[in-house]
Amino acid sequence: MANYLLLYHGGGMPETEDEKVKVMTAWGAWMQQVGDNLVDGGNPTSNVQTVNMDGVNMFSGDQVTGYSVIKADTMDDAVRCAQMVPLVSQGGSVDVYETFNAM
Repeated sequence: MANYLLLYHGGGMPETEDEKVKVMTAWGAWMQQVGDNLVDGGNPTSNVQTVNMDGVNMFSGDQVTGYSVIKADTMDDAVRCAQMVPLVSQGGSVDVYETFNAM
């Protein structure tokens, strides 16, 4: 069973308390569905800069708005799990990366 990094794009912070409750309820339901395969529920992200050989630059790509780490038997299983992420039904997207132990 491998770990998979889910990178989220899109979405935003709820503006009202009712919206916050609705969003948190949806994420809680997703986390319950994932169950013991949830390695790290993750968090939203905000500020970003890119570091490379030329120094620190302003980020110019598709900003990641959050992440989670899950474990699954196959990439197909991880993708099915990502399809259930609440952000997807709100017009966002999820990149699924399989990780491996390098050492």
